Amino acid sequence: MKKEIHPENYRPVVFKDMSNDEIFISRSTVNARETIEIDGVTYPLVKLEITSSSHPFYTGKQKLVDTAGRVDKFMSRYGNRNKNK
Repeated sequence: MKKEIHPENYRPVVFKDMSNDEIFISRSTVNARETIEIDGVTYPLVKLEITSSSHPFYTGKQKLVDTAGRVDKFMSRYGNRNKNK
């Protein structure tokens, strides 16, 4: 590994998922304006809209889209337009 190209200011940071209020602590170099106290220790706080704990891909709660219904609806509206030319 090359020297002096990697950041040296890694520190524990709290990441908070705002959609489900879950928090997790990870090492990061990100700058944070807010702080949070957990178990008597103050950490920088980074608020996130979505994380792996709330994203449908990772939670397995994906919503299937009815694409066949959409195609049928499109064809019923616009499918016959080329036949008249």
